[in-house]
Amino acid sequence: MVRTNQLLHPTREPVATRPAATVLLLRDTPQGIEVLMTRRSLKASFVPGAYVFPGGGVDAKDATMHSQSAQRATQNVANMTYALAAVRESFEELGVLLARRADGSWCTQADVNALDRTGDFYAQCAAQGFTLAADAVYVLAQWITDRDMPKRFDVAFLVARMPPGQVPVADEAEQFEPLWVRPADAVARQKAGTFFMIFPTIRTLERLSPFATVDAVLQACASEQPLWVSCPRAGLLGGIEERYMEGDAPFGELALVCPDGQILHQLDWQHEQPVRLLQHVQRLTASNPGVMTGPGTNTYIVGTAATGYIVIDPGPYENTHKGALGPAHVQRLIDATGGDIRAIVCTHSHADHSPAAQPLQALCANKPPILGLPSAPTANAQAQFTPDRVLQNKELLTLIPRALAGDSPSVQAEKISLQVVYTPGHAANHVCLVLVEDGLLLSGDHILNGSTTIINPPDGSMTAYLDALDALQAACAEHRIEFILPAHGYALGNASGAIAQLKAHRLKREAKVKAAMQALPSGDLDAWVPLAYDDTPQQLWPLAKRSMLAHVERLQELYS
Repeated sequence: MVRTNQLLHPTREPVATRPAATVLLLRDTPQGIEVLMTRRSLKASFVPGAYVFPGGGVDAKDATMHSQSAQRATQNVANMTYALAAVRESFEELGVLLARRADGSWCTQADVNALDRTGDFYAQCAAQGFTLAADAVYVLAQWITDRDMPKRFDVAFLVARMPPGQVPVADEAEQFEPLWVRPADAVARQKAGTFFMIFPTIRTLERLSPFATVDAVLQACASEQPLWVSCPRAGLLGGIEERYMEGDAPFGELALVCPDGQILHQLDWQHEQPVRLLQHVQRLTASNPGVMTGPGTNTYIVGTAATGYIVIDPGPYENTHKGALGPAHVQRLIDATGGDIRAIVCTHSHADHSPAAQPLQALCANKPPILGLPSAPTANAQAQFTPDRVLQNKELLTLIPRALAGDSPSVQAEKISLQVVYTPGHAANHVCLVLVEDGLLLSGDHILNGSTTIINPPDGSMTAYLDALDALQAACAEHRIEFILPAHGYALGNASGAIAQLKAHRLKREAKVKAAMQALPSGDLDAWVPLAYDDTPQQLWPLAKRSMLAHVERLQELYS
């Protein structure tokens, strides 16, 4: 867990949430499903003028009226309460009555017209003998309002089929202009600037768009569990606030830098200045973007002016590439550290990670040691590397403030320890580093954000790679690692989950490789790659073939 004294921004307590429910009323059309939406009042205190689904806060009475409703056998108490809140709000805001008459038929428009939309909803339905249809309302998702908002809700997003024969009529107080719209059309209109919606509404519609029928949506929700749960985070991109869900690339970095939801972190990739992630961790991205490097290779600067610095993956070094890429990047590292570099660590010897180590060392008066593992004989000519000192597995590299000594609490609060973890796989000499006091994993190329790393035999090994993932998973448990700082891309959150997901992805891919080999036993890599990587753009198949070879070699090891 990151120490609070290393956070960039003062901690604060986000506003407490209150429970709420909203319902997507759906209908089938020849063009696909449509959803009922309405526009909020321009005087509303929360997202005025936005197009939304009907809904609102959960009232205390919603939890006490379960006996008035039909209920699925698998529907729990909480979901019943949310469903009843959605049934009530749909009636109050749009005059849609999700209820059945005594004979089991759906309530009609005449039944709706006979009720007072400002009166006691439950009492009126009981007097008419209506059974509320909470059993027809399913949980789609759960959205928790962003931590930066002054008013926050924990909202169940529900789905239900529109009752036949009823016509929605807005209350003209909170809601206006009810309309039916295809999810994809609503998203397109929002992108064109003619249909204002907030982030959860947009993302919900995007995820609803692939469904062809209402039945397909309801079947997907039959498990009674939300298909996703999200509390978005926001950052600045091009000076504009942008919001992200948990699966989006910037989400983990925003959680690291602004854990309480402050919208202060710039997400634009730039190469001139280091980006501070914590008080003692900076990232300087080399200006070598590309298919293999993403926005560029991340060099991490760990330490403070009081401790001195350890530089991890100093990057490429090319005098003639893009305006002397190497010298400019190295000089920026000197400027960021004042030249007080205690060690230079290379996670591995690939050409975008280690070549700048010696030029950086030469500019430091104290000539800090270059640390890592020597390249193996299997490394290609561009990946030759010999460190000044070979790192040992589980070794600790420690920085302590100059003014402090001993083992006092102040030293413990300020020291920085990096533990080495051997992680062969992407390269035979690959290592990762754990920032022990703060639960951070510096993963080099073993784990990336936004793509899977290439495993390229003979220097790469899929068996070694998967075994190293297990070692990193163990390190997560031992050191309570929450965040991963990769050599390419933004910081990742939920470190243990990310590693588990990555391993599952690799094994799923391996199963496809195995199936391709079985389908074409006399084939070769060129024949197997269209089958094993049918979900990957064809222009990436030459790269995919490298990792596929690693899978093939592993399968041959397993079944030989």
